[in-house]
Amino acid sequence: MTDFHVMAGADRVFTRPAIRKIGIADLVDALKLGLNDFSEKPSHYVFLCLMYPIAGIALAIWSTDQNLLPLLFPLMSGFALLGPLAAIGLYEISKRREQGLDTSWSHAFDVRFSPALPSIIVAGLMLLGLFIVWLFVAQNIYFIYFGDGVPPTLSSFLSSVTTTPEGRAMMFWGDLAGFLFALVALATTVVTFPLLLDRDVGVVAAIDASIRATLTNPVPIAVWGLIVAGLLVIGTIPVFAGLAVVMPVLGHASWHLYRKLVVRE
Repeated sequence: MTDFHVMAGADRVFTRPAIRKIGIADLVDALKLGLNDFSEKPSHYVFLCLMYPIAGIALAIWSTDQNLLPLLFPLMSGFALLGPLAAIGLYEISKRREQGLDTSWSHAFDVRFSPALPSIIVAGLMLLGLFIVWLFVAQNIYFIYFGDGVPPTLSSFLSSVTTTPEGRAMMFWGDLAGFLFALVALATTVVTFPLLLDRDVGVVAAIDASIRATLTNPVPIAVWGLIVAGLLVIGTIPVFAGLAVVMPVLGHASWHLYRKLVVRE
């Protein structure tokens, strides 16, 4: 696995990038910088990120047609767990803009040339594994309170969830489990993918840096997680269409947050 730079960087040395302490003002600045990146060529980024609302609509239709209504909300919320991986092309564009290079949307796919690509793939598979485990946990929470029966319609499902003691209990434990999964995802990936794209340090060192960044800045990182969650909810309200704008802004902002958290090499 060392050939894949998973445990350490290309020089086979395990490095620990220095972490800065930041404040809430840095989060606001990161969002402003992300919005500036998006504003440079908004139509390009909207086109590039149309996959997010399309994927959200596809998940909703698929879960309804396949009688998977109990997994509709876990699928939609869990989809956000994959956001750090899905936004990696946007990190590349922000990086190129930072260096004064061409930022055409096609450069979002330049990640395939990154020497850290194997480490990025491993980190992505770990995130995908977390997503699958979340779906398994959410399904089992539903089974505990409603058994293996499938509601015939979305309205009957919503009625059962919101008007019965079993439904309210399921929502409580489901929300608690979802919060814990989101916390793990945030703490382990807040700088993982931008760092791997910027430096070939190895996936273990990148995750270690994310955890240290979270522990060093617990309040700002928690607020960042709330900001991301809030904007994603807003983006999904108009039939997921808002994600085509929210996702690129958050993707660019995440790159700038990485720059504020990790000391440059």
